[in-house]
Amino acid sequence: MKTLVILFASLFSFTLFSQTTISGKIVNEKGDPIAGANVFIEGSYDGASTSENGDFAFATTATGNQNLVASSLVYETSNIVIDVAHFQNQTIKLRENVNTLDAVIITAGSLESGSKARMSVLKPLDVVTTAGSLGNIVAALQSLPGTQTVGEDGRLFVRGGEANESQTYVDGMRVPQPYGATPNNLPTRSRFSPFLFSGISFSTGGYSAEYGDALSSVLLLNTIDEPDQSKTEIGVMSVGVSLGNTQKWKKSSFSINTSYMNLTPYQALIPQDVEWKSAPQALSGEMVYRYNLERGIFKMYAAFDSSQYVIKQENINSIDKITVDSKNDNFYLNSTYSGFFGTNWNITAGLSYGYNQLKSDIDLDDFGNVENAMNMKLKLKKNISNRFKLSFGADYFITKYDEDFTRNAGNKFDYGYDNTIGAFYTEADIYFSKKLAAKVGVRASANELTNDNSISPRISFAYKMAKFSQLSFAYGDFSQTPSVDYIKFSKFSQFESEKASHYILNYQYSKEGRTLRAEAYYKDYSNLIRFDSPEVVYNSIFTNDGKGYAKGLDLFWRDGKTIKDLEYWVSYSYIDTERLYKNYPTQVTPNFVPNHNLSIVTKYWITDWKSQMGFTNSFSTGRPYNNPNETQFMNGKTKSYNDLSFSWAYLLTTQKILYFSVSNILGANNVYGYNYAIKPDANGEYRRSAIKPAADRFFFIGFFWTISKNKNDNQLKNL
Repeated sequence: MKTLVILFASLFSFTLFSQTTISGKIVNEKGDPIAGANVFIEGSYDGASTSENGDFAFATTATGNQNLVASSLVYETSNIVIDVAHFQNQTIKLRENVNTLDAVIITAGSLESGSKARMSVLKPLDVVTTAGSLGNIVAALQSLPGTQTVGEDGRLFVRGGEANESQTYVDGMRVPQPYGATPNNLPTRSRFSPFLFSGISFSTGGYSAEYGDALSSVLLLNTIDEPDQSKTEIGVMSVGVSLGNTQKWKKSSFSINTSYMNLTPYQALIPQDVEWKSAPQALSGEMVYRYNLERGIFKMYAAFDSSQYVIKQENINSIDKITVDSKNDNFYLNSTYSGFFGTNWNITAGLSYGYNQLKSDIDLDDFGNVENAMNMKLKLKKNISNRFKLSFGADYFITKYDEDFTRNAGNKFDYGYDNTIGAFYTEADIYFSKKLAAKVGVRASANELTNDNSISPRISFAYKMAKFSQLSFAYGDFSQTPSVDYIKFSKFSQFESEKASHYILNYQYSKEGRTLRAEAYYKDYSNLIRFDSPEVVYNSIFTNDGKGYAKGLDLFWRDGKTIKDLEYWVSYSYIDTERLYKNYPTQVTPNFVPNHNLSIVTKYWITDWKSQMGFTNSFSTGRPYNNPNETQFMNGKTKSYNDLSFSWAYLLTTQKILYFSVSNILGANNVYGYNYAIKPDANGEYRRSAIKPAADRFFFIGFFWTISKNKNDNQLKNL
């Protein structure tokens, strides 16, 4: 027995004296101690936590070189190789984790909504419940700063740029024809319903190197990755009907949405300032198929739209009205795969195809065009570390456009173009710390039609000034193929790409349901198209010596906290812009730009009434127009524009909604501009006619019913 005691004592003494004490201190990059950090030898139970002063000490039986791990919740984990025998009273510095929720994020030029947006100015629900938008995504975006409301057009005009300067993408693939066909001086709508989209990123400038061929902005629409459940959605409206269905399985899902719209009932009730022989009507649909693979997701999106109308429009240069009988067929398809492979590699690949055909009988003349467009895309991204992420990819665009015009007399004119654009880009996200980040990239493209190559650098910085506020800056060069109105005559003239440079300074504050955003910008235009004729014709003399600028300030304030159940936002934009382009004799402000824009959007939920009520007031100062009766070019200015719209969604039951909306409830007599006669009358005066809305107001009534297993979903998000 005595022998055993001596043996155990000897072993204990050997173990005790063979242990080594490791000690030190854990601090951050500023040298401040980190309390509660875990420090241990990898692969063993030997370790400790730091004290309030950041100190640690523990004994270990390990010998030689070992891997020492130090970790803390908001810091990056440290792994260092140490010599156990000589690691005493050492200091270890931990760097801040740049992937925390309160880390800086670049916001210059970008407005986001959706569940994946880290700094959202709008919720997905807001985008389509804005009074006056009637489920039109573009109309809702026009309540945001940086946009100009051009009532006779309906498309996105951003910071002094024309509508063709903005590109639309679905799941990263470009949409060649994002708007429906419409008569002259009457607004169009976006082809996309909000039914299938989960997030929106709207760039007002300085966008990523991943996208190109747009001078002003890009609109990114992302379809839903995973629906929450199977359901059916039914809509009966004063202007048509809609039907949607989603089926969800274990690894896949399928969603479809169809609608038929006919404005005949509306036009029968509301007096029209134009003569419709056949009211606009359209049959449209969208679908998304999703399949979840082991290392990614495959999605296929398709949309079609078939519309027609017959209208008799006044023409200031003709005694008789001009009859336009128009039919438009559009189809768009894209398929994408997003996944990961290897060590921290992500891949995105896609293919899209767009087809658009327009046929119009204009009195006894025939006009038509057909566009076929394809986009191929490959993108790779590598997360090299938490602080450095590198992405690179390539795009290839193919476009074939044919147009013909046949006069009653028998003369036929054919125009069109074929073009390919190849582009490569690379971009790096660099996080210097939790407070400072940068995005640096470059895009190189080759345009076959314009026979030019472009190198477009893009750079953005963001600095977190305080817990809830940050400052961002962005710079970028952009190029774009000229508008189809010009390049369809490319066999008669040689064109170059148009160019612009963006400079953006952004401040954003966001805390507990309140967001303040202020953005100053400057855009420098060059290589803009000019021509020498009163109208664009095949034998016009075109040049690329146009230029211009746009500078301004955008303000946005959103508050959903101060008053219970009330959400509201205020957008204000000031812009100073001039252009020397088209057939302008001098550099002036274009006729679609007002200097001041103000939008106020409110949404109030009344529990006792089971209702959501909304008001949207849009105001802008007068727009320039050219009066040929005056000597100074573009010297006229319209009166101010004002539109107050109202909406009311009433829940009959949780899944049944009665919805009502009306635009311009005050009946403001808005004028967008004037058309002037080509030749003066007997008194030497050029006669004019006002460009106005087809009707003073638009009324909408609808009943929407959702059928789902949980009996809680409804279509409020789609209204």
